[in-house]
Amino acid sequence: MSKNTMSMDELLASTEVAELKIGDVIEGTITSVRKHEVWLDLGPNGVGVVMRREIGYGQKLEEGEKVTTSVVDPEMDEGYALLSMKRAVKDKGWDELQRVFDDQEIIEIVAYDANRGGMLVELEGIRGFLPVSQLAAGHYPRVSGADKDEILQKLGSLINKPIRVRILDVSRKDNKLIFSEKEAVKDDMQASFAKLKIGDEVEGVVTGVIDFGAFVNVDGIEGLVHISEISWERVENPRDYVKVGENITAKIIAIDKDRLSLSLKQMQEDPWLQEAKAFKVGDDVEGKVTRITPFGAFVQLGPAVEALVHVSEMSDEEGVDPEKIFELNQVKKFKIIDVDTDSRKIALSLKTKSEAKPKAKAKDESAEDAEVKAEKPKAKAAKK
Repeated sequence: MSKNTMSMDELLASTEVAELKIGDVIEGTITSVRKHEVWLDLGPNGVGVVMRREIGYGQKLEEGEKVTTSVVDPEMDEGYALLSMKRAVKDKGWDELQRVFDDQEIIEIVAYDANRGGMLVELEGIRGFLPVSQLAAGHYPRVSGADKDEILQKLGSLINKPIRVRILDVSRKDNKLIFSEKEAVKDDMQASFAKLKIGDEVEGVVTGVIDFGAFVNVDGIEGLVHISEISWERVENPRDYVKVGENITAKIIAIDKDRLSLSLKQMQEDPWLQEAKAFKVGDDVEGKVTRITPFGAFVQLGPAVEALVHVSEMSDEEGVDPEKIFELNQVKKFKIIDVDTDSRKIALSLKTKSEAKPKAKAKDESAEDAEVKAEKPKAKAAKK
């Protein structure tokens, strides 16, 4: 026998085929496409069948096409192997998703549905979830009172739209796949934050208006205009001033870890300061009562200026009830006893001119100093 001639035993040994095992991934050629199953030629491994339920949704198959399958049962009673195309896709998918997670790669996903908790996603044949809490500022559903139906409506607008994400958690064992849009934009946000400083004027889009203010998307960074920073006027309902989708320009008044505090009113001159220039301590003024509280009454002196007459400045009597002295929208005359431009406050008195006295400034003299001065004239009079 020549050196190049193989014995029958050697030939069989060289062509020996490993037995199929459950979970093996194997390639086959389609020989028949039927209503409920697809038959495959597996070469040395014989014949296999894929039931329709184990084929991906909407997938079209033709005879002669090569496909990858996963072994469900290596040998049925009839001698063929039971295969699954879905499982094969998932097996490969888990490996790919693990790689993407390990590399912290940013990928693009498209949600096929939504529930009140977030977006439903299928990637590499595996179903995953993008929680509401992991949506970036531009997509986060800002609604009043956490209205679940409104949240679902806003999330529904994201279905079939591409979203850039990172994989937050992946576990084949637990069949878990969680995505995060926040993580995908984190690097861009940090770079954007580094360029911003308090006092900057920025442009943004209003993404939500709620009872205590408005949320604004500033180049992917979330900003909040608190109700107190919407206007110099007293704002009862932020929706009267800003609308969702509106483009606004605001001033940065604070920078937190992942959010900007913005102001709309500081983009305009404070009308209070302009009007307040007309009022001085000791002036007699006329104003309309706008609010009555247990500690005093608020009085409108001008379009932008509201002053307070404290309960202690209504009468020399103790235990005065402001509601028995004032009526809403009543117009009365008062004396100005303090103007504090730093705190934007004006104090009034309803007492008679002789009773109403300007408030002593703490920085000018203390209460003790005032008492000493008051005693000195009495002492001189005694000597006389």
